[in-house]
Amino acid sequence: MSAAGIASALVLTVSSSATASGFHDSTAFIPQPAPAIPAAGGWHAGIPPIATPWTGEVGPGNALPEYPRPQLTRPKWQNLNGVWEFGKAAAGEAVPTGKTLGERVLVPYPIESALSGIQRHEDRMWYRRTFTVPAGWKVGSGNRLQLHFGAVDYDAKVFVNGTQVTTHRGGYDGFDVDVTDALTAGGPQELIVWAEDLTDATGQPIGKQRRTSDRGIFYQGSSGIWRTVWMEPVPAASITSLTLTPNVPAGNLKIKVNTSAGTGLRVRAAARGGGSVTGAADTDLTLPMPHAKLWSPDNPYLYDLSVELLRGNKTVDLVGSYFGMRQIGTAPGADGKLRITLNGKILFNMANLDQGFWPDGLYTAPTDDALKWDLQQDKALGFNAVRKHIKVEPDRWYYWADKLGLLVWQDMPAANTGPIPADWRAQFEAELHEMVREHQSWTSIVAWVPFNEGWGEWSKEDTGRIADEVKAQDPARLVNAHSGVNCCNSHGDSGRGDVIDFHQYLGPATPAPSGNRVAIDGEHGGFGLKVSNHMWFGDGQAYEMEPDSPTLTAKYVANQEAVITSAKFCGISAAIYTQITDVEAELNGFFTYDRQVAKMDLRQVRAINQKIIKQADGSGANVPQPPAGTPGLTGIAFWPLDGSYGSLTPVGNAPFVEGHNGQGVDLNGGFLDAGKPVLNTASDYSAAAWVKLDKADGAFQTVVGQDGASNSDFYLQYSGADQRFAMSFAGVRALAPVKPEVGRWYHLVGVRDTVKGELRLYVDGRLAGTASACMPQAAPTGNTVIGRGKYGGNQVDFLDGTVDQVHLYDRALSADEISQLYASGE
Repeated sequence: MSAAGIASALVLTVSSSATASGFHDSTAFIPQPAPAIPAAGGWHAGIPPIATPWTGEVGPGNALPEYPRPQLTRPKWQNLNGVWEFGKAAAGEAVPTGKTLGERVLVPYPIESALSGIQRHEDRMWYRRTFTVPAGWKVGSGNRLQLHFGAVDYDAKVFVNGTQVTTHRGGYDGFDVDVTDALTAGGPQELIVWAEDLTDATGQPIGKQRRTSDRGIFYQGSSGIWRTVWMEPVPAASITSLTLTPNVPAGNLKIKVNTSAGTGLRVRAAARGGGSVTGAADTDLTLPMPHAKLWSPDNPYLYDLSVELLRGNKTVDLVGSYFGMRQIGTAPGADGKLRITLNGKILFNMANLDQGFWPDGLYTAPTDDALKWDLQQDKALGFNAVRKHIKVEPDRWYYWADKLGLLVWQDMPAANTGPIPADWRAQFEAELHEMVREHQSWTSIVAWVPFNEGWGEWSKEDTGRIADEVKAQDPARLVNAHSGVNCCNSHGDSGRGDVIDFHQYLGPATPAPSGNRVAIDGEHGGFGLKVSNHMWFGDGQAYEMEPDSPTLTAKYVANQEAVITSAKFCGISAAIYTQITDVEAELNGFFTYDRQVAKMDLRQVRAINQKIIKQADGSGANVPQPPAGTPGLTGIAFWPLDGSYGSLTPVGNAPFVEGHNGQGVDLNGGFLDAGKPVLNTASDYSAAAWVKLDKADGAFQTVVGQDGASNSDFYLQYSGADQRFAMSFAGVRALAPVKPEVGRWYHLVGVRDTVKGELRLYVDGRLAGTASACMPQAAPTGNTVIGRGKYGGNQVDFLDGTVDQVHLYDRALSADEISQLYASGE
């Protein structure tokens, strides 16, 4: 199905007369798209490997002409997007004042993109153009000329008529500069921008950008100007920004009107359909909103807001804005597990991962309709939330999220995957807090995410500190200190913030709430499908590839059904599926990277997503009490391995050698097979064994396991990834705290406790680790095995060592029993 076909079939379109908000009707404050600014000719668009439905609509006369700042509007403005002169720059090079540059670039598309017309990377670059200040703006007679840059990646210097007017560091935040004093008396004014972007060669925040795509999970970088450049006249004393914080329980809006200069300034703010307030500028004011209509994904109602800046009784500045009344929080569900609430009611956040890349514009959507389209698909597919993944979008993206009704989890763009170098850490933190400051008033944003999978993280303690500082900066939203804290480069759980967030592919992840923190699945899914002629590299991959659309749809529906189970049994409050579109070689989108083809049956997608939101409501599930099980410390199976295999069958090399108690079995590629599933994995169970390792490196080694359909139902193991003993399910590990010694006997006990929803590991009679494992297990399908595991349908993780005194139990052993078993030597 084409993008146009999808839109007509499913998409919830939003017109300028949308009744969810009066914002578009406030014509006094909403500037119309600016006319094209004449510039030098010679620009030609590049040819992207694949094109979106909007690629052909972009040209010098309509490069993102929309007003770029919807939350603070003035009627007079001029867009400086369009064709600029461009040239490669060198470090220390003189500013090319008065000189024509040899190439042409279309601003604001990053230079690596086809739409820019450059379509290559440069570490350093010059941009140049001229502009004329409209005579009616009366700059110099009480008004100032403000120049605005939406974003320049990464270091920027700005020159007007040869005078350096500002510098800026940071690729994701906007910056403004008063250029009045650099203007000439009249006529054309010269504007030159220098930009440097070394991307992954430094410690700067870069998100998924790399200078060279790895054809995996990292993508083509975006350098230089990549958001709208524009200018406007403002009074000498003017409104620079608004800080808007709804307080639903109190029935008011906290508002702070931030100004540029002056003393004795007052403000008057009024909400259409709400209250008004007058007070001092640059202070916190309370605007009454009695009986307010609340914003939610089902009813994204927005209020218009007008704000006047007063000196005495004279209005010196006037801006328009808008806001929604909504409150994000947490509360226990009927099952006692802490969950996320919106406006005081539990609401499951069913989200899509959105990385914000485009094959024609890379970091910059080709048009505003394209920017809106991805979010429209989220709504059409039944999602009520979006995770904006390690990228910060232009303001209009958040405006459309506000208008459409989507809860946004906003990531901080990560640096490289390794620890951020010490001399870059302060910069990372400064950009994080600037991101929060600039986006603190968007209705749709409900959570901040400082770290992802440990990328850039340098210490668990600093991660916790940073989470606390973000929470102090914005107490009205959730803080997810570390998305995917169980994954990858993570330094471990800091215990801070409002959220415990696990990633699991294919998943879903199954963390449980703890203390004052809710639990979410921060990433799962990732099922892929190849679509000929719609792939960036002509090929690609995903976490699991499917042969056709019906299979892909069935996989998605089954995977999402498991989200309901995770919500009921584990208490997760949100789940984030990867992802809305393919990106370069990642082929796990609902849509191809060019937005031309839908890869699943979208009606089935919508139905299961809506089912999740309805059923994952906090009512929970009654965890069945397990049967008492067989008493005593012998268990339902005991193999002393003293010269006899008992009921076990040796496979491969499995000789008897000196054991911990009498003899044991030396396994190195061989294993022992019970010939049947001894343990009922749908209930409680325990497995115990003495083991001595011959090696302890990066390879996994299973001591006791039981084969499932694809993976072992459980692994009592040495985890090579962690170099520690563990009691595990696939993707979940209760880990011992230290690495074991080679050649030493250890007593291991793994416990599955269905009532507490956890795995426990005991080493030498003492509790060594726990892990949340709240999802119910299926009935057993494969044999109990000693000395190997099963993963992905393959026999793996062979033990390299000696095993002795193996016990299996049809119940969860207590800590006292495990201590007694260890002391007995059996």
